[in-house]
Amino acid sequence: MRSGRRLLLALAGTVLLSGCGFTPLYGEAGVSGALSRIAVTTPDDRLGYRLREQLEDAFGRDGAQAPLYRLATDVEHKRRPLGRRIDDTASRYELTVRAAWSLTPVAGGETLKGVQTTTITYAAADQPYAAIAAQQDGEDRAAADLARLIRLDMMRVLAGR
Repeated sequence: MRSGRRLLLALAGTVLLSGCGFTPLYGEAGVSGALSRIAVTTPDDRLGYRLREQLEDAFGRDGAQAPLYRLATDVEHKRRPLGRRIDDTASRYELTVRAAWSLTPVAGGETLKGVQTTTITYAAADQPYAAIAAQQDGEDRAAADLARLIRLDMMRVLAGR
């Protein structure tokens, strides 16, 4: 009997939501179709490659369809040492990555622009290979966070169209 009431309440809720014009952000009729048709260009370096890879994954890029939009990014990054060991070397690093983006419709129209910034930290290692691996892991985490922030921007922009 309890499960019957729950089902009835769930059905009533969906009927009420459909009547008020509610459209889910991730719904097929909304933004997701346009997101999968964004072609991404990034700087030709390791961080740019990782950002493009993360963005294409976040957008669900469909290479079989022609892009509706072109997303160009300009990426700047700064690395700052934090903390000092007894031998005056850094114990941690702070990586700040700033990405200025512009979204242009392929068919022509107004170019939309924005900027996102993320800051991450990572531990400094004494061994050379470990230090390189830690830096690359920091860049990968920064690229993933920037892709998430840019994706949210794209969803806001495309939901308003």
